Amino acid sequence: MTQQIGTGVVHLTERTPVVTGDEMLASLVPPPQFDGATFESYRADEAYPSQDEAKRTLMRFAGGGEPVKKAGLFRRAPKIEPMKPGVYLDGGFGVGKTHLLASVYHAMPARRKYFGSFIEYTALVGALGYKNTVDLLRGADLLCIDEFELDDPGDTMVMTRLLGELVASGTRLAATSNTPPNALGEGRFAAQDFLREIHAMSEAFQTLRIDGVDYRQRAIDGTAVVLDDAGYAATIARSATAGTASDDDFSDAIRHLAQVHPSRYIRLIDDVDVVGLRDVRVLSDQSEALRFVAFVDRVYDAQLPIAATGVSLDAVFADEMLSGGYRKKYLRAISRLNALTHSLPDAA
Repeated sequence: MTQQIGTGVVHLTERTPVVTGDEMLASLVPPPQFDGATFESYRADEAYPSQDEAKRTLMRFAGGGEPVKKAGLFRRAPKIEPMKPGVYLDGGFGVGKTHLLASVYHAMPARRKYFGSFIEYTALVGALGYKNTVDLLRGADLLCIDEFELDDPGDTMVMTRLLGELVASGTRLAATSNTPPNALGEGRFAAQDFLREIHAMSEAFQTLRIDGVDYRQRAIDGTAVVLDDAGYAATIARSATAGTASDDDFSDAIRHLAQVHPSRYIRLIDDVDVVGLRDVRVLSDQSEALRFVAFVDRVYDAQLPIAATGVSLDAVFADEMLSGGYRKKYLRAISRLNALTHSLPDAA
């Protein structure tokens, strides 16, 4: 039974958003928390030199690198290798890859540039058709692709062909992932045509490895905050008074996600200030789990706190999933879920 806790309460399961192609294109900008991301504000960890090295390379890629050292009287100037049309940030979750990607977006003096997640670009193709998407994006100076991760070979082949056409017309690319481009699909698919597509894509990118510790875990204890029923009700009521809170049974929400295209998940949380999920359970179905990961990504982009009861959200994915081909996606989602439950104003 639906539980109305406050006047500012909405139910995600009652929302069926529609997003047009024009709206999708207009939304291809960095998430709000990276509006002001710059290379200067990126805090490279001195314990991991690869972070500063990646930043310097990306500054050069964006056109704001260090001045070239001139040759001395008896020595040649160091040779600087020309950069490929794309840069690919490979590293664990929480090391600042999206911050650096947004920094490239903001620093590059481009007339036309776009920033979106892998799923947002594939959704654009789905909404407009492949040819129309190519025509629309052709001529763009820069395409930033966050979370270039594989959910199925069809989407990835479409994206690699799209990127190939755009690179041929002069578009530059910057992408992030938890998996280097020549390993995408590893342990998931082995079709030869798919592997050829992956190889072709990797040829366009200079891969930059970024090591480090998940910054989201530096200030929290590694487990998600779980509320009891009374604490949850109080949190939702308080949030509904100050703004808008969503309140949904977890299983109902998971079922609803199957009825909404992942490209529209961002519209599910329009005008929501706190996301409430009651009676969280362990997810053992791969499709359900991947849809929830996509939803968590959008909630994290919007920086919305999560209030939850039931199973701790750091244990929401079944153990066998954490050892499978999507392990890195699930671990990243857990990292984000931990941070979002700790961002509740009165989180314990």
